[in-house]
Parts: sequence; structure tokens; C-alpha cells
Amino acid sequence: MSSHENNDVRLETVPPGKAGQRLDNFLVSRLKGVPRSMIYRLIRTGQVRINGKRCKPASRLDAGDKVRIPPARVAQREDAVIPDRALEQLKNRVLYRDQDVLVIDKPSGMAVHGGSGLPWGVIDVARRLFPGDELELAHRLDRETSGCLLLARGGAALNHFSALFRDGQVEKRYLCLLQGRLPEAVMEVDAPLRRVAPEGRDRVMAVMPDGKPARTRFRLLDSWPDASYVEAELLTGRTHQIRVHALHLGMPLAGDTKYATKESCKRWRALGLKRIFLHAHTLKLERPGGGSLDVQAPLPDTLRAVLDRLERGDFLQPD
Repeated sequence: MSSHENNDVRLETVPPGKAGQRLDNFLVSRLKGVPRSMIYRLIRTGQVRINGKRCKPASRLDAGDKVRIPPARVAQREDAVIPDRALEQLKNRVLYRDQDVLVIDKPSGMAVHGGSGLPWGVIDVARRLFPGDELELAHRLDRETSGCLLLARGGAALNHFSALFRDGQVEKRYLCLLQGRLPEAVMEVDAPLRRVAPEGRDRVMAVMPDGKPARTRFRLLDSWPDASYVEAELLTGRTHQIRVHALHLGMPLAGDTKYATKESCKRWRALGLKRIFLHAHTLKLERPGGGSLDVQAPLPDTLRAVLDRLERGDFLQPD
């Protein structure tokens, strides 16, 4: 792998087709081969600017904005090699596709995009499967989370869907398994979230008074002595929101290696759960041309098997 240095600062004008796109995604398309970690560092240190002002990775662009793109060390490499099994897996997981949108049932363990040592992600696989589409991620799911992932086909569709997600006009429902008994049939958690990073870990969130507003509604679907199967409706869209709000209730998600204890994860693994029990079940939103889009991803068999074991009486008991 060779590399070269681009020593010229560029000032790029955002075209109408990219209006509404996140700054980090815009830079990924302009700095081919530059890892996302470096792109985030360039933004954080103020080397990237929008109309002369400092910005954030999630800043949304408007048509005509002037984006300052600094010199960056660009890796010269061939396109990432995507395994045939990944292409076949995603080809069989298309839930819906029309002229504006592609909805994929994302498998657990597959990141939505490359970076941090990952050469490819769902977006790369989708672009390989549908080379004629101008695909962009309209939102994100954590790597271990499965379920409905929406990709926009074209700039106008991306603008529409991005605005809906940003303004909280998308109905997002998840299926999850909590450790413990939910005390009520419906519980709403209203607790602000802020990013913290104890022990050097990144992207760790916590309930903090000075955090951003965050609301989650939990509905009980089934329960056992030490577990609750619930539907979680996101009323806001913060990082790790369901996971941290579940922890806030004292009922961490089953198999959550980031927020639950090691002992908890060990006990769930004994029941056959080798991932976090968090599945993006439903997406409901307005189409660009009017009318509604309502897509559902069925619960994966691996998660259904855990519920079956609980139903048979294989309850979790402390060691």
C-alpha cells in the first residue's frame, strides 16, 4: 500500500444533490482512502470548516456551503475485497426497494460502514450489489444490532429522509430482552444522555443532567422471573439510547458487553445468547412523494431461540 501527500487546501462548494448530507459522509466521498478516524480528527481540530466556521461530524450541509478540506495523507489502495458470503447474505436481506429507498435487514456483527480497522461495511456491500444506485446511509445501527437499516437512493431522497430522522418524524421500534422484571406494562424513560469515556473507552454514553434530551418508551411483551421481552420505541435518537436507558432502569440489555456486567453476559451466553439482544424491528416514515413507508424485519432465529429457552423454563439463576 503506497501513499502520497496532498499539500493543497481545497475549498469545495456543496452541490444541490449533497444538501442535507452529514459532513463526515461528504468528506469520506472527497478523501478517498482516508480512514474515518483521521477525518474525525481533522474536524475536531478545526482543520475542516464550513463557511469559515468550526463544525462537527454530524453537521448537515446546505447547497452552496463552502467546505474547507485540508491536506490529508491518502492511502492508495484497491477497493476493499468484499467476501462473496457477505454479498450473498445481504442480497437475501433486502426488505424493500423502490426509486427512493433501499431497506436492508442488517445482520448482527456487520458494521454499517468501514473504518477502525474494518475494510468494508453494509454500505459498501449494498453499492456493490446495486451499482447503478446512488446509495447513502440515511441513519445508523450499532455493529451488533440487527434489523431495519434505511439507505437513500439519490441526493433528493437523502435530504428527505435525513430531515425526517433529524426532526424525530420516523417511528423506530426495537425488540429487546432486558435482565429483570419490568414493573409496569408501559414505562417511559425521560433521561438526558451525554458522552463519557471512562477507562479510555470511546462512545460510552451515560445519563447526565447536562446531557441531550432523550426519551424511550418500553412496552412489555412477555416476562419470566429474571427477564423481560419488550418493545422499545425511540422518541429521540441518541447514541446507545435504548442500551443506556435500560441500564438506567437497572435492567441492562441481555448480552450488552459495553453496559452490562461481565457476569451478566456470561449468564446469557450460557443460554445461547452470543450477541446483544437488540433488533430494529420497525421503521415507519413518510415517502418523498407522499404516503407512508412501513417496513418490519422479523426477529432473527438466534434471538427467537433464546426466548424459546426462557419459555421452556431455562431461567437465569445467579451463580
